[in-house]
Amino acid sequence: MFSIILILGDLDISVKGSNMELRRVQRTGGGTFLVSLPKGWAERSGLDRGALVAVSERVDGHLVIAPKYGVEQAPRTAVVKPTSFLHREIIGRYLQGYDVIRVEAKGRISPEERERIKEQASSRLIGLEIIEEDYSKIVMQCLLEPTAFPPERILRREYSIASSMHRDAVTALTEGDVLLAENVIARDEEVDRLYFLLVRILRTVIQNPNLSDKLGILPIDCLDHRLAASLVESIGDQSTQIAENVIKMAGKKITEELSQLLLRLHKIAYGAHEDAMVGLFSRDISLAENIREKRETVAKIFHEIENITRAQPVELAPCILATSSIGRIYDYSIDIADLGMPRPL
Repeated sequence: MFSIILILGDLDISVKGSNMELRRVQRTGGGTFLVSLPKGWAERSGLDRGALVAVSERVDGHLVIAPKYGVEQAPRTAVVKPTSFLHREIIGRYLQGYDVIRVEAKGRISPEERERIKEQASSRLIGLEIIEEDYSKIVMQCLLEPTAFPPERILRREYSIASSMHRDAVTALTEGDVLLAENVIARDEEVDRLYFLLVRILRTVIQNPNLSDKLGILPIDCLDHRLAASLVESIGDQSTQIAENVIKMAGKKITEELSQLLLRLHKIAYGAHEDAMVGLFSRDISLAENIREKRETVAKIFHEIENITRAQPVELAPCILATSSIGRIYDYSIDIADLGMPRPL
């Protein structure tokens, strides 16, 4: 069994226009491998003779060297000023992985603004809590431990809610159930909360490669999960659009013929995103092709619904808009399926 010793030293080979530094590996007669660390990096990191660094191997075979082993990192803090875009500022800092978000004003924060900040922290951003406040500032801290939230689990939960929204929205449409439609709309906020949480976790993984193994996700997969989460969130949004059109129809029921066509279209779209998510996690590219093969059938049913809807009372016009939303959900399913490609070797 060989050991590796890291030595502080100068570059053997420099690469112009790049942060990459090439170094030659040496080997002693006893079988020990040696490679030097960049002197500038070591000095910036406060390393000296006898300092400990953490060397860990990632699942992709790369080594990660972390300075200041055993030293707890200070919380990352962002300071924002109250503006008309404050809610976007707070969300942005949350997604960027800041641990503490300080809202500071030159004078007094108005009661209305204070209430909006509290609503933003408690209702939309999981784990963000107010820990301090006075007349001119509000301090929020994210109390989540990233290793407790595997990205795949969050994505599966987000999809579970969005898919149930899709199913119930179509049920509300075919049965004229306004109460069910309102329930669908209410669930959209939870999908958004999970989406924001997932983006935060994925960005944290990219910035801290050591979390990759702990969370069971390769850095290369973070982009796929991010795109998939966005598409799942869009499925929730389109389901909300369907529900809103049901409410506009004020409980009026559609004909049996139209109802059956909508259910046929829904069955294809719903099955498509179910298969797409399976393909994403299993890396089964055949599922993506199966989903694409239904494109002509979807177009044909949509055309039939358009023809029938023209003869319906004007009060049922929102039905065609709801049908368009189902079609978009099918398109999102294709996009999710395309993400389920095999990982490069």
